[in-house]
Amino acid sequence: MAVLVRAGVSLPLTIRLTDAGRYLVRLTANGRLYPADGSHTARDLADLAPFGAALVDGADPFAGPIHGANAAFWAIAGRTGPAAEVATLGDLIAESSRGDVAAQLTAGREGPFPVAFATSPDRSAQLYLIAAAGRCAVYLLDVTAQRKLEVQLAQRHKMEAIGQLAGGVAHDFNNLLSAIGMRIDELLLRHPLGDPAYDNLSEVREGVNRAAALVLQLLTFSRKATVRREVVDLSEALIGFEILLRRLLRENMRLETAYAENAPLVRVDKAQLETAIMNLVVNARDALREKGGGTIRLRTARLDSVGARALGAPAEASGNLALIEVSDDGPGIAPGVIGSIFEPFFTTKAAGDGTGLGLATVYGIVQQSDGWIVAASPPGGGAAFRVFLPAHAPRLVLGPAVAATSVAAAPRPPRDLSGAGRILFVEDEDRVRDIAARLLRGRGYEVIEARDGEEALEIAQAEAGRIDLMISDVSMPGMDGPALLKAARPFLGDAPVMFISGYAESEFSDLLEGEAGISFLPKPLHLQTLAQSVKERLGGR
Repeated sequence: MAVLVRAGVSLPLTIRLTDAGRYLVRLTANGRLYPADGSHTARDLADLAPFGAALVDGADPFAGPIHGANAAFWAIAGRTGPAAEVATLGDLIAESSRGDVAAQLTAGREGPFPVAFATSPDRSAQLYLIAAAGRCAVYLLDVTAQRKLEVQLAQRHKMEAIGQLAGGVAHDFNNLLSAIGMRIDELLLRHPLGDPAYDNLSEVREGVNRAAALVLQLLTFSRKATVRREVVDLSEALIGFEILLRRLLRENMRLETAYAENAPLVRVDKAQLETAIMNLVVNARDALREKGGGTIRLRTARLDSVGARALGAPAEASGNLALIEVSDDGPGIAPGVIGSIFEPFFTTKAAGDGTGLGLATVYGIVQQSDGWIVAASPPGGGAAFRVFLPAHAPRLVLGPAVAATSVAAAPRPPRDLSGAGRILFVEDEDRVRDIAARLLRGRGYEVIEARDGEEALEIAQAEAGRIDLMISDVSMPGMDGPALLKAARPFLGDAPVMFISGYAESEFSDLLEGEAGISFLPKPLHLQTLAQSVKERLGGR
């Protein structure tokens, strides 16, 4: 319309506002529209507004009667129109919101004020109040979609922050567990089966193993667990895993399955995927136990982005997707806790019935698989967990087909774990380095210790050509493991390198592009595994 004014078009202008006809309005200098002939009022414009508008009599906006509310006013409040039980704005607004608004008005704030509605708690709005001549103009702006997006974003940031904290804690715990575990391994060698101390040492070792399993769950949640991805036929994998799932259930529970014949391939760590599904089924089983039995349903499907969003997938879930859904007809999830169920150590179970890491582990596995997970609990009861994974698109191979090669059987671990060779052992945690170096020396190896990457680089330069194997932690202050390797490679020659870390191999594997002879050993370290890996790297010397 500004273009018409600049072009010299005379006023009033005829503007089509509805399909019902034409309204003649006059555009004034202050930018407002008024009926030119008085045949229509501002009521026509208010009815077409995308925001709610109404008048309230009296000084108290919540106590006076409502007059002249437009259609958007009732729609935003979750009403189809004025009802007999709604006489005032206070009847529409939730009591908690009324108190907040009253307190802010008393403090002299002008708004807008965030409010919730008495009968539509899932809707959010901004309330504007303008007092004039014994009346109050009330405006409502629907911000439900914006509020949901803000909550999702805040939840994501919170989960990322918790994940970083969990990853850091897990890294430090892995160092402690490595030192304790290898010390126990050393003592078990001195006190074998039949020794009076053997049982006590074995109990300590079992405690270390359980602690390591908890740390692994924290690492999985924080997306730092070591993964071995492979292309998996989803339905085929679940059919083979179904037998174990049925064994987890009680006699008064039933597992129903529906696997899609056209379920897409996915590229995941198969063992981790099975762990995630098992945790979801166990969670459903525990929910049914409160009810006294029921049915758990496991299904797969192929979805496009539209179908995925209809089931609650986030907007970034695009393309072809695989769905894994685990649902039950149990008591459901309370609305007040559904936003916290994936947080580590959050649990509604009684003390001693769980660690609170089951769903957190599932969340981490799905995230590390580049997927998404959502939980839904409809009012009728029951709960559904939906995992969305990106479909794997196989690369098209041109030319003649190549016969598949058989996978060689894993070699048996050598009985004799002693050997010979010069090892550069780089670890900033003194206890881990001291114990591991001493145990390797006891196996016949010559071990040169380094406290950090800078010291290790000096040793590699001084011992150029005489290092048979370098073992290095990944995360160290100053020069980390991958940076050390790149700097020391000219002095190491073709010597193999073994990285040890409590973090995922994928966290640093991209930094080693072009490197050969690299292996990875996750923490916490075990004497047997370390000695076996060293023997394999040195070719059984």
